[in-house]
Amino acid sequence: MALKGRSLISLRDFTCAEIRTILDLSRLMAEAIGLEGAAKRQSFEPMEAILAALFFEPSTRTRLSFESAMLRLGGQVLGFADASSSSVSKGETLADTIRVVTGYCDIMVIRHPVMGAAKVAADYGSVPVINAGDGAHEHPTQALLDMFTIREKKGRIEGLNVTILGDILYSRVARSDIWALTKLGAKVTLCGPSTLVP
Repeated sequence: MALKGRSLISLRDFTCAEIRTILDLSRLMAEAIGLEGAAKRQSFEPMEAILAALFFEPSTRTRLSFESAMLRLGGQVLGFADASSSSVSKGETLADTIRVVTGYCDIMVIRHPVMGAAKVAADYGSVPVINAGDGAHEHPTQALLDMFTIREKKGRIEGLNVTILGDILYSRVARSDIWALTKLGAKVTLCGPSTLVP
């Protein structure tokens, strides 16, 4: 199963085995970069890659987590946290922005208020694209973090009963969590007002 060079737009595009591989790699990376204490920090060859972080809508935790991760892995980061500082504010299309930016980076992470924007980025770009949230569509990286946390705390995902409550209809995280949890063998129950549960 080849994960290298693939975009992460939706967890629907990944098999159960691929999601498990990502979670296993995440455990190794957490140990390698010392997320569980400096005493466990291991040295490894720097990544020497450039991440373009294109955040067309406000974000603190997601944007900084991507930037921090790339820096901890030995890479570099460029991009913007405010689309008004990009040429989009002058009328440049998303496709044109992506074409230009992929010439400056090795991988791109995008957050955009429009559903499907991450797919557009993957279609028009020449580097792998990571979806950090597109409209009310999906937020697959948050779901992977949720799966990682559940597995760390519970030891497994398969066979668990998980209830997601609140605004399911417009929650991109809930949508991605549902895809991941069901693929990994959990039973998912949705709970919320009838107008907000699809």
